[in-house]
Amino acid sequence: MKLNDYLENVARDVDLLIRRHFADTPDQLSRASAHLLLAGGKRLRPSVLLLSADAIRKGSSFDLLPAALSVELTHTFTLIHDDIMDEDTERRGVPTVHTAWDEPTAILAGDVLYARAFEFLSIAPAPDQARIRAVSLLARTCAQICEGQHMDMSFEKRDDVTEPEYMEMVQKKTGSLFAASAAIGAILAGGKPTQVDALYQFGLLCGIAFQIQDDIIDITSVAERTGKDRGSDIREEKQTLIAIKAREKVLDLTPYQRALSDTEADELVALLTRSGVLDEVREIASRMVASGSKTLGILPPSPERDLLLEMGQFFIKRGH
Repeated sequence: MKLNDYLENVARDVDLLIRRHFADTPDQLSRASAHLLLAGGKRLRPSVLLLSADAIRKGSSFDLLPAALSVELTHTFTLIHDDIMDEDTERRGVPTVHTAWDEPTAILAGDVLYARAFEFLSIAPAPDQARIRAVSLLARTCAQICEGQHMDMSFEKRDDVTEPEYMEMVQKKTGSLFAASAAIGAILAGGKPTQVDALYQFGLLCGIAFQIQDDIIDITSVAERTGKDRGSDIREEKQTLIAIKAREKVLDLTPYQRALSDTEADELVALLTRSGVLDEVREIASRMVASGSKTLGILPPSPERDLLLEMGQFFIKRGH
């Protein structure tokens, strides 16, 4: 099966489960909680979980869809809270939750999804010890995501953030949930500790690359395609790897720290391309995926392992 077909199948199955549990709810808080879930998405983290499970034990993903949903709920709760802190008005082509309702409701909506993520993970059909390990890992991951988000926010007050600091932030904020998705799939499928660790490292490194590519997409893709305000990272003075590399090259990005038209954003992209910033950033992301892919050598050959490797490449080719 081709990767795109696999991703579409998982997205369809996850969307069916989301509609079953979150659509047609009567109260406003439930509607706010379901708002971004029902807006769609590629469901990449559920796909990583299910592929990792089948790479360990063929067919084990059949009963793990609720566990896959749990990582999507976790991801969505972080998006709701991030949008509040970043003051973004659009996500996935729809108004952000705090825009459609208000900030207190959005905070509670995110909290609801956080709680329900653990509810769905706890019913995974696996031995008790495996479920405990999976729940514990997701709990630690949620703490790491919060730490990463706090680092990201603190960076906005600085103009001296280093590349290692950025990497630590991205590892926590984005890489950790991809890592947990892969490892949880392996844990629930009965994987050996070495296999679980390998899949965790794969998810972590590819997740870092995913975020780097996301930073690129923020300025290179039009809002209609991403469902987000174009150039929001520059406007909010986020210390992305792009901003760090631009500072190293003594590029002045202050003229672009505002709402940009597509023409102005194109000018920014041209500047970053001429200076070599975008090529450097893309090369770093590619190295991350290459390192992550090597960790999967411990797994036996399988179509699922091949799809995981292909997904790593997909992470850094999105938006092209």
